[in-house]
Amino acid sequence: MARAKYTFSAHALKQLPADTCREVAFAGRSNAGKSSALNAMTNQHGLARVSKTPGRTQALNYFEVAPDRHLVDLPGYGYAKVPEEMRERWKQVINTYFHTRESLVGLVVVMDIRHPLREYDLQMLNYAFERSLPAHCLLTKADKLGRGEQGNTLLKVRKELGERASVQVFSADAKTGVEEARGVVARWLELRPL
Repeated sequence: MARAKYTFSAHALKQLPADTCREVAFAGRSNAGKSSALNAMTNQHGLARVSKTPGRTQALNYFEVAPDRHLVDLPGYGYAKVPEEMRERWKQVINTYFHTRESLVGLVVVMDIRHPLREYDLQMLNYAFERSLPAHCLLTKADKLGRGEQGNTLLKVRKELGERASVQVFSADAKTGVEEARGVVARWLELRPL
């Protein structure tokens, strides 16, 4: 995954590549640390743009990690100061993407460990559950909590999701859980972990 490169942004589903590859989608609220997680997992500082203004991802951003293997950064929202009309359009695009995209082999939901399983997180997970897609949750910004609090939150989220999704603690800054997350995504993409 260290050779990941940005390939393109799709603002509409008709702009997506041929539905014959393997791709893993990354979703998360606008301030959950999704770009930082993608950068840490690919070991590239500026691959996904980290913005001081949440909600900048307004397209499906594709990053190629190997031929016909992609990470897809989905639009985040929650704190995004965007018009309701645009938010509704994103919702329709994402809904159609999840229900029709054959190349999609897994979903990573990025959530702040201090505020896990918010409505948007559950909505994204439900897309995966409806299609029986594997889902993995990154509890980001773990360095903001002590180890005891990290462990308690991890147990709570695992208990709530049961067998439907895997869950781990993650910190892009402290590099906590980066190898574990890479391993999950590499398995889904049928790549050897790098």
